[in-house]
Amino acid sequence: MVIGYTTGVFDLFHIGHLNMLKNAKSLCDKLVVGVTTDELVSYKHKQAVIPFEERLEIVRNIKFVDAAIPQDSMDKFEAWKKIKFDIMFVGDDWYDTEKWNDYEEQFRKVNVKIIYFPYYKGTSSTLINETLHNLRGKLQGSQE
Repeated sequence: MVIGYTTGVFDLFHIGHLNMLKNAKSLCDKLVVGVTTDELVSYKHKQAVIPFEERLEIVRNIKFVDAAIPQDSMDKFEAWKKIKFDIMFVGDDWYDTEKWNDYEEQFRKVNVKIIYFPYYKGTSSTLINETLHNLRGKLQGSQE
């Protein structure tokens, strides 16, 4: 059985998230997804719109996901020690970065393959957030 693993915040869940999970599942027998906790999101100086428990429940109910678990650490190798996945799926925006070159070397030693998926160019949670922020500002301005 081939176990795949990926992680994400999955805030304002959109088609890019769904396509990534669908593609990941097509390359493994079991897909485990780490959903970033609110505490870890804040560590990145950001704040999720949707609370962690709700994001976890959304991801847990995607038909391509076999298990959704909290991601409370950025250390992917610690996650591997617990899950023992065979493949890790990552966005290609991380390809050839120092951090992920180090992970490549670490995971090669335990026969884990890292697959980089193209970053979804369409809808993004950041774009949705910016659009909502701008729309709310215009609505507030028209009420004054």
